[in-house]
Amino acid sequence: MGQLSLRQSTDTLWTLRRLETPEDMAAVEELQRYIWPGSETDVVPAHLLLTVAHNGGLVMGAFVEDTLVGFVFGFPGLESTSSGIRVKQCSHMLGVHPDYRDRGLGFTLKRAQWRAVREQGLDHVTWTYDPLLSRNARLNIAKLGAVCNTYLREVYGVMRDALNAGLPSDRFQVDWWVNSRRVEDRLNGGLHPQRGLADYLGMGGRVLNAAKWDDQGWPRPPEESAPLPTDDPARPLLVEIPADFLSMKAEQPDLALTWRLHTRSLFEELFASGYVVTEFVHEAGPPPRSLYVLTHGAREA
Repeated sequence: MGQLSLRQSTDTLWTLRRLETPEDMAAVEELQRYIWPGSETDVVPAHLLLTVAHNGGLVMGAFVEDTLVGFVFGFPGLESTSSGIRVKQCSHMLGVHPDYRDRGLGFTLKRAQWRAVREQGLDHVTWTYDPLLSRNARLNIAKLGAVCNTYLREVYGVMRDALNAGLPSDRFQVDWWVNSRRVEDRLNGGLHPQRGLADYLGMGGRVLNAAKWDDQGWPRPPEESAPLPTDDPARPLLVEIPADFLSMKAEQPDLALTWRLHTRSLFEELFASGYVVTEFVHEAGPPPRSLYVLTHGAREA
């Protein structure tokens, strides 16, 4: 995998295209191994990617010269609604080479997927991600405009890759309403409020689980979260998560498990009470803080 080390001093622009050949899918396999090392059984194989791409699915790739540096992969799925069974797009995987993170490539790949899904005549895309990963939350909620009111426990059972081993594989399932004004504005560069923590507190918002930092600089959740308000359901509520959960998993696995179980209980209570994740706030600090914003009764907005 050493040939995939791509770090360089200049910001090289990438090119995007749909992936459809065996050679393309072999490159996706190899990139998966580099991004998520440790478990060969968790790699989506080339033959399955090819089958998806040739039967209504979408596999998009980003290249720097002839090297694949990112991809997004999804396929049609069915969902039950009050009006019957309907078709959606299930976005299964988004991967970006570590040397090309934080440059907007993930957003660019999702924007290409958004266009392709709309061309298929679909209006709903779902995917899952770890709700404690701040980088993913910023992309999915703040930048792409997805919303969430579904918390799933142990989605993948025991995971064996190096990034996820040892923790329950709990996930958010997000809803991306691709024809909504919310999503269109964000993907087309439209204006939407860029609010910080102070703004939400000034609006009457409440942080339900404000973290406290220990002597080693690690955030710790409170023993008990604040109760949900009963007087004003329109008040925004905020849930804090670790700003760097990846480092916490690697260096403080017991604390990472504490955060997993703490936020699991809190999000399940909020979603059962009609709250929806609609925004995400990250502040550099010090200390750095990451918080979800939840609104009562929201769906697409």
